[in-house]
Amino acid sequence: MTVTRFAPSPTGYIHIGNLRAALFNWLIARKAGGTFILRFDDTDPERSKEEYVDAIREDLEWLGLTWDREERQSARLDRYAEAADRMRTDGRLYEAFETPTELDLKRKKLLNMGRPPVYDRAALELSEDEKAKLRSERGAGHWRFKLDQERIEWTDGILGDVSIDAASVSDPVLIRGDGQVLYTLASVVDDLEMGITDVVRGSDHVTNTATQIQIMAALGGTPPAFAHHSLLTGPQGEALSKRLGTLSLRDLRAQGIEPMAILSLMARLGSADPVELRAAPEDLIEGFDVGRFGAAPTKFDVADLSPMTARVIAAMPYDLVADEIRAHGVPDDIAPRFWEVVRENVGTRAEIADWWSVFRDGATPVIAEEDRGFVAEALALLPPYPYDSETWGTWTTAVKEATGRKGKSLFMPLRHAITGRTRGPEMADVMPLLQSPPKV
Repeated sequence: MTVTRFAPSPTGYIHIGNLRAALFNWLIARKAGGTFILRFDDTDPERSKEEYVDAIREDLEWLGLTWDREERQSARLDRYAEAADRMRTDGRLYEAFETPTELDLKRKKLLNMGRPPVYDRAALELSEDEKAKLRSERGAGHWRFKLDQERIEWTDGILGDVSIDAASVSDPVLIRGDGQVLYTLASVVDDLEMGITDVVRGSDHVTNTATQIQIMAALGGTPPAFAHHSLLTGPQGEALSKRLGTLSLRDLRAQGIEPMAILSLMARLGSADPVELRAAPEDLIEGFDVGRFGAAPTKFDVADLSPMTARVIAAMPYDLVADEIRAHGVPDDIAPRFWEVVRENVGTRAEIADWWSVFRDGATPVIAEEDRGFVAEALALLPPYPYDSETWGTWTTAVKEATGRKGKSLFMPLRHAITGRTRGPEMADVMPLLQSPPKV
């Protein structure tokens, strides 16, 4: 059975960049009728916050990306300790004591020599007495996984055949001196024990994948199928990382962006397939193939979400927005008609209330100075309230005959005066919905 996971760290909100991993893994599981696990990487007690756990759940629910099971890495520390003990016994985990400053100096020295900044494994040369002395001076050391210095190869679902020379990679730290288990170890143990079959994540994890493949082998496990999606850039190819704080899902939601605008774009952006708007997350499953995505950086423009949001809203049937429309005070007898009239002129749901305000209370008229006399003359010809579907045509015909105006010079000043807007629904549809005569 296909089993995938999304493993966010609850140290912040989900942003548009790491949403892709959640969506791709969800789509793979749902397409195969498998299991999608939400797994919180919360082994860092200082940075992990319960408020972010709740926020991540809320954001995924808002998007409709339901999960079948939830796991917390903080509840599995005994499993990581057991795996670490096995690797110590097998000689694959060793204690090192360099400080961050010492490691930085080593890296700089290697770079100055034109060599890759790979850890020199000096800790392997320490005697037991030397280790004991360092522990007494510095406290417990950190634990590194001893890589087999050979090529690590796999067929990536997006990148194709990947081959990394382990000799060009530092032995990864799996456990910090304070005992904190790091992502590299926790993720490996979880993926093996939870039967994860497919992992999609960002291309910045390629080196992590190489080391994790060896760790899995050291623990006697079989790696899942890996795929590494491209990283997002801004619309001009600029780095997006500094802007991700303003592109959190909750920020986009606060701006009125619809979840299906986000999902429809992210499910195809960077692939060989065109972006097509879908009505529900399940509609994205058909045709989804992670192999259709490219390895090149993918340009993302947040501005693309606004017109897509407008299209999502325009396609919504009345039943989906009925409660929201009633909450704004629209009477039940005209609510369905109100929605039919305004739906294609709503950019975000917040604008539903704006349009009802126009119909209920009348708009603040927008009248150019040169049109004041014309508008006053036109209003004198306006048929008596209440209005019907014929009112607009009857009125503008009478105004045209009386003033000689026609076309935009006739219609636009009247639209401005009635709705206070330069664009909107057909005025023949607007007039019957006005709850009182225009206040001009």
